[in-house]
Amino acid sequence: MTSKPKTIVTFYNGLTTIGGPMIEVAYDKSHVLFDLGEVYKPDLGLSMEDEDYQTLIKYQLIGDVKNFYDPQITGQPIDGERWHHAAAYISHVHLDHSKVVNLIAPEIPVYAGPITARLLSTLNQNGDFLLPAAGHDKSYTRPITAVELGHSIKVGDITLEIVASDHDAYGATGLIIKTPDKTIVHTGDIRLHGYHPDWVREFMAKGNKCDLLIIEGTGVSFPDEDGEEFSGPKNEQELTEQIIQYQKRNPQRQLTFNTYPTNVERMLRIIADSPRKVVLHAERAALLKRALGQDVPYYYLPEDQKIDALNSELEISYSNLLEDDHQYFWQVVGHYDQLKVGGLYIHSNAQPLGDFDPAYRPFIENIEKRGIELIPLRCSGHAGVDELKKIIAGFEPKILAPVHTLHPELEENPFGVRILPKRGESLELS
Repeated sequence: MTSKPKTIVTFYNGLTTIGGPMIEVAYDKSHVLFDLGEVYKPDLGLSMEDEDYQTLIKYQLIGDVKNFYDPQITGQPIDGERWHHAAAYISHVHLDHSKVVNLIAPEIPVYAGPITARLLSTLNQNGDFLLPAAGHDKSYTRPITAVELGHSIKVGDITLEIVASDHDAYGATGLIIKTPDKTIVHTGDIRLHGYHPDWVREFMAKGNKCDLLIIEGTGVSFPDEDGEEFSGPKNEQELTEQIIQYQKRNPQRQLTFNTYPTNVERMLRIIADSPRKVVLHAERAALLKRALGQDVPYYYLPEDQKIDALNSELEISYSNLLEDDHQYFWQVVGHYDQLKVGGLYIHSNAQPLGDFDPAYRPFIENIEKRGIELIPLRCSGHAGVDELKKIIAGFEPKILAPVHTLHPELEENPFGVRILPKRGESLELS
């Protein structure tokens, strides 16, 4: 008599790092993998050309996952006898959750929410966002199947439900995974202080009393830094209001800014609410046009190539922006030495992302040497310590597995047990 199959969860990466979680859920001959990102370690100094498969494995930037990566990249065939059904999932477009998508074997379907699926190919138009796929041009993005929110996907004995969530990457989703005997929730990156806390609460209700909650824990990563990662405006609405106030208080001053490219919703709110005309760099404007069909004013730097998708009537001269001190609030992406002395620049979760990046401090110093006031205006895409407790309480998990954090041991589970899996470790849910 054969024993009944069990649900097996394997934790491959992203357990004691901020980013890069790669986790597999398996039942009998079916398995799924999520997410598909690379751990961000700028101190290694790797370029995109350096990031071959063996280097990524060597530095533990990706998980040493079997039977998912393209055999052309690994040199190892996929075991079709062991696995009859396979799929992979991306929760959102940030590179620590998506950069590896082209390394997945082409025969394995990859799923994502509709906005994520649309944005990824647009972000990779120049081949400098995702890792390259074997046998393709660097600008190629493998097919990603968009799944409407609330809809389910069958992967053999496993069912995946894509659920709306909230993060500072536009279109972020979470995942509810059901096997014949267990329910597992993967939060992806999550918060309650974004534009859609109601979506997160609905997610918690759907996944309430799950057998296993795999939750990001960025918010507990800085116990000795007094919440520096989460300082600034308490929510996204307050951040937008502060940006508007800076414009109103400085009617005769050059005002510039930058944000992270995937923080699309923040960008849309700024455009909608700003008293000045918001002007984006052409590449960012093209992202909004291709992904959302939205036309916005834009400019080209002198070295830029023209982009056919943009409406030529909305182009603003770069020289006009450099001379302006009252009409425009514009996104600056380089050539900071050409900005007006005495201007004000708002760095809103843009790159370089923070002190952990060796490029951040020189970047700040160079702007300030120009006599430009720099305002670092942040609103974290991650739940803080108190929010994490509320989210865990909303799910009431039997087992809690913190990932995506420097200190997983600081997350607690009042509703059951808390586990601290090691890289490559498997958990059998009985």
